[in-house]
Amino acid sequence: MTETIRPMPEEAGILEFLQLCDSFYPADAVDASIDQQRLWYDALCARFDRPMPDGMTSEDGLIGTVPTRRYTPADVLTPTKLLYLHGGGYVVGSLSSHHAICAEIAETAGAELISVDYRLAPEHVWPVQSDDAYTVLKLLLGEGDRIVVIGDSAGGNLAAGLTLRARDEGLKGIVGQVLIYAALGGDLVSGSYQEMAEAPGLTTADVTYYRAILKAPADEPVAHPLLTRSCAGLPPAFISVAHFDPLRDDGRLYAARLAADGVEVWFREEPQMVHAWLRARHMSDGAGQGFRALCRAIRQMAEAEG
Repeated sequence: MTETIRPMPEEAGILEFLQLCDSFYPADAVDASIDQQRLWYDALCARFDRPMPDGMTSEDGLIGTVPTRRYTPADVLTPTKLLYLHGGGYVVGSLSSHHAICAEIAETAGAELISVDYRLAPEHVWPVQSDDAYTVLKLLLGEGDRIVVIGDSAGGNLAAGLTLRARDEGLKGIVGQVLIYAALGGDLVSGSYQEMAEAPGLTTADVTYYRAILKAPADEPVAHPLLTRSCAGLPPAFISVAHFDPLRDDGRLYAARLAADGVEVWFREEPQMVHAWLRARHMSDGAGQGFRALCRAIRQMAEAEG
């Protein structure tokens, strides 16, 4: 029997990050109860929380019926708004889990950011998560706002799906989509799903678990954007993937699809990064560089003339 060799990065900062994550969130967390997963995840996120930038304010409220948190930097440089959809496999995560990440993106982009507290599985299954996010998006666009849609992991899946829904329903005003190590509906058996099946931070078995708990139809392009017949007419995209991540090739393939259909794409693969590297941005050189590139792209999208 051949022993499975776990792929591992070499950068010291990201290895320290992984060790710290393992101390809060065990590798077999998906085998625990939902309540336990959420407790572990909340503790992990609290460990990486940071004070908001000077002068920034945040305000919780409803947009429609959906809870949101609005971040306003001291210096707002563009009227374009950022819509953020958090990761967590549709099972964990909240307005608090990505608080510092959202604040720093808003500060660096000089733009107001709205974070969406969409409902979670298994209590709420597909399409509730997408519908919650779409409700917020439609109301913002209805006010005449220009929007950059941003999401990481499961939130990246929702962000890509929102741009498809908006295009197909004729909604205007999305000026960019930013997909960070997003789950986009790959086949689970080839490419990075096989090569990085036992990657640290997220395994292919974990991805399979999160898909199953969401209960999205297997043939639904909004849930699995790689299934969309055409990407023509979608907004410009910045796609960031981590090399040591089973979701890596989802981003690679989607970037290629978008480019082939005439959509402007900026693609970046972080060579030493793992899934969820955003949290390591202050302890890993590679994550810091990736975060700065991400923020530059968001700012450029937000400031681009329509």
